[in-house]
Amino acid sequence: MPVSFTQHSLGSRIDQQLSGFLDTWRATVSDPDVEAAYRLLADFVLGGGKRIRPQLCYWGWRGAGGEDCEEIIKAAAALELCHAGLLIHDDIMDGSALRRGRVTVHKNLAGLHQGPGAEAFGQAGGILLGTLSLAWSDAMLSSCGVEPPRLRAAHHIFDAMRTEVISGQYLDMLAQLRSGASVPEALMVIRYKTAKYTVERPLQIGGALAGAPPELLESYSRFGVPLGEAFQLRDDVLSTFGTAAETGKSALDDLREGKHTVLIAHAVRRASPAQRAQLKRWHGNPELTEEGAAELRGVLLDTGAVARVEEMIEQRVREAVQALAEAQIKPEALSALTVLADRLAHRTK
Repeated sequence: MPVSFTQHSLGSRIDQQLSGFLDTWRATVSDPDVEAAYRLLADFVLGGGKRIRPQLCYWGWRGAGGEDCEEIIKAAAALELCHAGLLIHDDIMDGSALRRGRVTVHKNLAGLHQGPGAEAFGQAGGILLGTLSLAWSDAMLSSCGVEPPRLRAAHHIFDAMRTEVISGQYLDMLAQLRSGASVPEALMVIRYKTAKYTVERPLQIGGALAGAPPELLESYSRFGVPLGEAFQLRDDVLSTFGTAAETGKSALDDLREGKHTVLIAHAVRRASPAQRAQLKRWHGNPELTEEGAAELRGVLLDTGAVARVEEMIEQRVREAVQALAEAQIKPEALSALTVLADRLAHRTK
């Protein structure tokens, strides 16, 4: 697993906790097909990803004065199980065939069975495995060993995070049914679907586990929300202009699905009638070709939408770094989070 956002040892320890936990939750039913499904889930959890949320949870703990220990590594690793479950469900909703450069879980499940019901089986099985991973995240956090009062405070934030990300996903689905999202509406989606879930809440969960005062948790919010928005804005650019080799998923998926990103919202607002016709023809068209995608990318560049999104990313990074500089946070965590802020916003994959 490539750990590119902080020291390798932290990522390795997170993976060790995940592996140990998954070993204790092997299939309880003695059936080879059930056992195969459990292995598939474990392979997905352990087989890739940047471990962004667990790492931010760890530094939220350290920033609040928590010492390095296995309790926080286990608690942080629980966020990766939550993330895995949500990704599995997201891939089913989006009809995605690739994730992290590999076949998605529901497509893998469909491939285990022959016949006309294979696709439906894969989707239903993916829903179950995603839900199982979400349930395990709760079990892993609850058993991390942090003292009960702090664990309860962290669990309250964990519950809020899950409610927010599901609400954000629902908003994202609604945007595709409506006539198109404005820039403020698209920003609302990414704030709840990604920003709070990716940066703000993991930091706050780690802080709460360490007994952080309300002032520090608020500082984590002022840092986390703009950085999380910058992270998603970068993801939108990469998903549109990157390659499957770089991003681990098809560059056509979001365009074919008609995702109403901030990038698209800016393009619609600035487009000429001819450019708007190109957007209408290709954005959300399941038959989108590489040639059509090239036309779309040209419109995004020519309207200045890409340049505007890059400006928005830089503005949010500055806001996040300023909030971090003003926070009453331990020096080692301040240094680590400053580096993370730059890498999350300016990554190339």
